[in-house]
Amino acid sequence: MGCKTSPRQWKSSPPSRSNFIAVVAVMCKPHRCPHIAMTGNICVYCPGGPDSDFEYSTQAYTGYEPTSMRAIRARYNPYLQTRNRIDQLKRLGHSVDKVEFIIMGGTFMSLGEDYRDYFIRNLHDALSGHTSNSVAEAVRFSEQSGVKCIGITIETRPDYCLKPHLSAMLSYGCTRLEIGVQSVYEDVARDTNRGHTVRAVNECFQLAKDCGFKVVAHMMPDLPNMGMERDMNGFMEFFENPAFRTDGLKLYPTLVIRGTGLYELWKTGQYKNYHPDALVDLVAKILALVPPWTRVYRIQRDIPMPLVTSGVENGNLRELALKRMEDFGTKCRDVRTREVGIKDIHHRVRPDQVELVRRDYVGNGGWETFLTYEDPKQDILIGLLRLRKASEATFREEFKACPTSIVRELHVYGTVVPIHNRDPTKFQHQGFGTLLMEEAERIALEEHGSEKISVISGVGTRHYYRKLGYELDGPYMSKMLPGVKSF
Repeated sequence: MGCKTSPRQWKSSPPSRSNFIAVVAVMCKPHRCPHIAMTGNICVYCPGGPDSDFEYSTQAYTGYEPTSMRAIRARYNPYLQTRNRIDQLKRLGHSVDKVEFIIMGGTFMSLGEDYRDYFIRNLHDALSGHTSNSVAEAVRFSEQSGVKCIGITIETRPDYCLKPHLSAMLSYGCTRLEIGVQSVYEDVARDTNRGHTVRAVNECFQLAKDCGFKVVAHMMPDLPNMGMERDMNGFMEFFENPAFRTDGLKLYPTLVIRGTGLYELWKTGQYKNYHPDALVDLVAKILALVPPWTRVYRIQRDIPMPLVTSGVENGNLRELALKRMEDFGTKCRDVRTREVGIKDIHHRVRPDQVELVRRDYVGNGGWETFLTYEDPKQDILIGLLRLRKASEATFREEFKACPTSIVRELHVYGTVVPIHNRDPTKFQHQGFGTLLMEEAERIALEEHGSEKISVISGVGTRHYYRKLGYELDGPYMSKMLPGVKSF
């Protein structure tokens, strides 16, 4: 049943501030790709790294991306990277009440435990101002910090996304994983020297979702030995096969960069990129396939164009693809395109009739429910919740003691309101989150048959769930459902 929102005076803001969470991208120290020991080399298209033409850069980066340059200036010190970026965002007039970290720079989980602990400790300490001696201590002080860490994203590979890695990442306060997949075809993974199988991708997706993580895949159209038709079939498989079905997608069309194996293939005529216009067509067709529960985070790398020998020729590929979709008569219905802040800024449309919408699907061995508050007529998204009835393969002790459902994401869109403050013109903190949690609890109890519901929560948002009756349960916030004794 719909409920009309009260008339409000809306104030537009730049797109980057429509739902502003201070995204602080940091890079770990340069290190060799871990699968060199197994395959003898890095991925054929991969630039950067200690042995590359780009000195002092991390694996898969050139050192000239904005995040890379900030990291190099800070000598890869995690504390300085964080403080410098937060200070920069403040000077630009952005709110830094909420911070989300993205750890980039190769396979972070392949580094030694001591270095990883040092890195994570310093991220949390940079927010809280405390000097910690352990990750647990850093997390404890970060939880009480005025600047809240609402989540940590870690880039990794399927072979560094196994049970020990997942448990370690949970202890860090990580809530989202970005996993390099690149292709759904085994022969392409082999020929490009990925060093893992597609089956390993499917297995790690299930393990990650059963831990509660949000899963974002990195995919690369235009790889060697593909072609437009095979690329399209691959993305249809990616979106329709329950063994994939990620929560998010980063779409990185293949680039030819000097110093890579692909550059040598390009020089000898053994590889050729798609024509730029054909690439726009392909991306437009891929975006038309994206289901409403998936968010397309990025389209194309932010590698400076002068470093690209061949490949994407336009810096605004997403914009061109969306325009091409209009020509095709198709629409992109991903989360980002539909969120309320973006809709208001780009189209001056505002939600009128807001309803609870439910979509169920099978994903990675589990029952997924995607709950949203949206205006279906105008296709405007206000808030979302991802609920999962975990598969029997779950290994976390918190979920094995009794039947458990897990909230993998809760997000209300609109301009950020500082925590503890209320603004009647903003959607955040107006109750949509609480309503979504109540419906999730009902589904968990009545349909999943669960006795407990857990939330994978950013360290800085645990207090929100405490107000809803949740308690700390390992790295999760959990609550026994009605009629069940407390844990």
